[in-house]
Amino acid sequence: MRQPLAYDNVDRVVDAIPLPEGITLRSARDDDWPAMRRLAATCFGSFRDPDTLTTWRSMSPREGVILGCDGTDIVGMCMLLDLELTVPGGRQLPTAGVTWVAVAPTHRRRGLLRAMFTGLHQRIVQAQYPIAGLLASEATIYGRFGYGPATTETALSIERRHARLHPEVPTIGGVRVVDPAEHRDHLADIWERWRRRTPGGLRTPPQLWDEVLADRASARHGGSPLFCLLHDDGFVMYRTHDAEAGKSVEVTKFTAVTGDARLALWQTLLGLDLMHTITVGTHPADPLPHLLADPRQACTVSSEDALWLRIVDVPMVLAARRYSHDVSTVIEVSDAEFHGGGRYALIIRDGQARCVPSDESPEVRLDLSVLGSIYLGAHRPSAFAAVHRLHCDKPDLLRHLDLAFSWEAPAELGFGF
Repeated sequence: MRQPLAYDNVDRVVDAIPLPEGITLRSARDDDWPAMRRLAATCFGSFRDPDTLTTWRSMSPREGVILGCDGTDIVGMCMLLDLELTVPGGRQLPTAGVTWVAVAPTHRRRGLLRAMFTGLHQRIVQAQYPIAGLLASEATIYGRFGYGPATTETALSIERRHARLHPEVPTIGGVRVVDPAEHRDHLADIWERWRRRTPGGLRTPPQLWDEVLADRASARHGGSPLFCLLHDDGFVMYRTHDAEAGKSVEVTKFTAVTGDARLALWQTLLGLDLMHTITVGTHPADPLPHLLADPRQACTVSSEDALWLRIVDVPMVLAARRYSHDVSTVIEVSDAEFHGGGRYALIIRDGQARCVPSDESPEVRLDLSVLGSIYLGAHRPSAFAAVHRLHCDKPDLLRHLDLAFSWEAPAELGFGF
């Protein structure tokens, strides 16, 4: 069970971290947030709405922000959110969501990021979060800290006027056009059902629903207010945008608990006759192309990593998820930066794992970042073995690991943070 931070010694822990010359680390205070907002805007290119910032701030535990300071100037920061992550099999794990990682352009390449990350991860361990996650603005940074990309988001685009349903697809129906704010409880219930069955799903606290349904102009990026299509077992929220070719639809949330709900919602979206294109972020195994008479009309316009995971408590986290195949082996996990690895006997029987420290010779060797990448089932161990990032001399064992870590429900990022 996760414990609260021991507030009496967190700054002493930070004080023990080697720092660049002239830099100090400390926890954030209430009067630091305007300067933090400006630093974030400088690094990420836009100012976050103050009310939106209040929402995210409410999700951060006390002592959850570390600042890097040059005199009185805030020149670096990193923050953790108190999240809850669904893993294969439906268990939810307390998760440290790492966000707002920024270093001023005046202070790059001095080791400030490493120092802040060291302090933040000491707090993560101290608070007994078993796992940590983040979204990486730069993909080359976080692997060395033991994070691996664990979900992939694929953006699909459909030219609606050329898309036709496959003739064998039945008409489902049951979709209503609604005001999302008036159906908050139903939307939240559907989301909760979805996230409890989806690896990568995240609990959405009430204040975050408040933020989504506030539909602030700053969140629209030139688009319309939110539209909402509601089914008993699913919903779609979307915006429209004006373009030279005509109006386009940007789906901001597509959540379906059943296959029929997914079909019904897509049938309704494809019935928006005056819209030119529809774009949606989804997972690589989305069956959407098979819904269409011409599957080429569902064009992949991008595919990139989404949620990155660092496994903090290896035995606990490996035992928390369910598995699809039996395996018995010894793994050696390396973690060069924070020394969080070890050697473990991993025994999987009837979907459940037992993971304990071991002195036996390892049959599988991998970095902690690779373990994070395969944990939710989105990536196969054999893919990392092919590029010598996972080492296993037994082909049969490697095949068994592929089967064991796979999962029937595709992993998806619950929401960006």
